[in-house]
Amino acid sequence: MPKNFLTRGHSRALTKQHKIAIAGVGALGVAALAFSAVPSSAETITADAPAAAAQVQYATQPVKDVKTTLTSQLATETVKLDAFAAKKQAATEAAAKKQAEAQAKQKAAAEAAKKAAQERVAKEAASRSAQRLPMQPVAAKTYTNNLDGWIREALDIMKSKGIPGSYHGLHKNIMRESSGNPQAINDWDINAINGIPSKGLLQVIPPTFSAYHVTGTSWNIYDPVANITAAANYAADKYGSIDNVNSAY
Repeated sequence: MPKNFLTRGHSRALTKQHKIAIAGVGALGVAALAFSAVPSSAETITADAPAAAAQVQYATQPVKDVKTTLTSQLATETVKLDAFAAKKQAATEAAAKKQAEAQAKQKAAAEAAKKAAQERVAKEAASRSAQRLPMQPVAAKTYTNNLDGWIREALDIMKSKGIPGSYHGLHKNIMRESSGNPQAINDWDINAINGIPSKGLLQVIPPTFSAYHVTGTSWNIYDPVANITAAANYAADKYGSIDNVNSAY
């Protein structure tokens, strides 16, 4: 048997430095065994785990800041939108007010123009009234109650009715037919034989007098003016004018 040289005395002789060196070697051996026993994936996770934890811890603070920033931005945009809406509302109200004022001005101008026109018309009417000469009453025309007056009155009526004839034409036929007698009557000619004798200044039979009677004159066949105008109306229809009659008609 070999001889044991490691006696108790020699073990006591190990220095402190020796003990530290031996402990370090032992720790390295344990670490090597642990490293070889862990899979490669676990190695990656183990190696990265501290970095990931650091990143998560780092990211928490910026998220809080972003949320605060977004809230501030939203609040700012809301304020801007409210300000825009208020500005738009103010512009709308201003436009409505301006339009109302314009309409009021137009209405006032129209009323002023209308009033001015009425005043002008009234002024012109007053001016015309002031300038108008006072009307003089016109005396009614009078006619003498004789052959001359009857003919002249008949001529005025004939003129107003558009019946042709002259003083000479009426006078010559009256003198030939009745000698100027308004009550003259023919009781011997064919008309008398037939029961419708000729009557008056121009010897008119009753049917002719009724047919050619002039409105506004008497219906009495013996009335001088009514007899003359009816006879002149008949002569105008048959001969063109009493002036064209030179014999019995």
